[in-house]
Formats: sequence, structure tokens, C-alpha cells
Amino acid sequence: MRAAALVLGLLLTGTAASAQEQTQTASGAVLRGLDKFSGAVVDIELPAGRTVQFERLNITLTECRYPVGNPSGNAYAGLQITEVGREGAVFSGWMVASSPALNAMEHARYDVWVMRCVTS
Repeated sequence: MRAAALVLGLLLTGTAASAQEQTQTASGAVLRGLDKFSGAVVDIELPAGRTVQFERLNITLTECRYPVGNPSGNAYAGLQITEVGREGAVFSGWMVASSPALNAMEHARYDVWVMRCVTS
């Protein structure tokens, strides 16, 4: 019984390790911004390391990653978002394109999410 549990544990560990996705860094990202009051939607192309203003938000892309060999695959973007006239960050961390609610920006008026990485 103990040996079976050990083997099962090793198999699960191996499965978890193989499930880790190898990623590659992109030169930028495409984000989508929404003004919830007006309903205006805008796509924002942003190079890594740059900041762009969307309405009252300043959005900085620290890094965008995508699966190796699949540039149109799931994007992971590191973002720092601040609001004009407000202290501190509105959002700081990673957003995942396939799961925008996983780590979403909480804001009463604006919504920002990742669409894809830019590779060229």
C-alpha cells in the first residue's frame, strides 16, 4: 500500500512537471480596454517596457509571454496599471488571456484584459 502511494505520488509529480508550459518572451502585447460607463472599447498595442494612457489609466507592460512554437497561443502579460490622481497601483501582476477573471483588475469604471502577445 505504501509503495503504491509512493509510485502514484511520483507519477503525479512527473505529470505536473510535464504539464508546465515552456514560454517565450514577446516584444509587446495587445490589450483591450473598456470604459464601462460609455461602452467604448479600444485595442491597445503596447511594446514591452512602455507605458500608454487609456482614459485615466496609465498602463505599463513589463513583459508578455506565450507558449514556445505557438505565438497565437495563450498570452501572459505582466502589467502595472495606475490611475491619474490616485495613489498606488490599480493593478500590478500577471493577466492571462485565456482566463481574464483569474487575476482581473478591479475598477468601478474601467476594465483591461490581455488579447495576445506581439512577436514582430
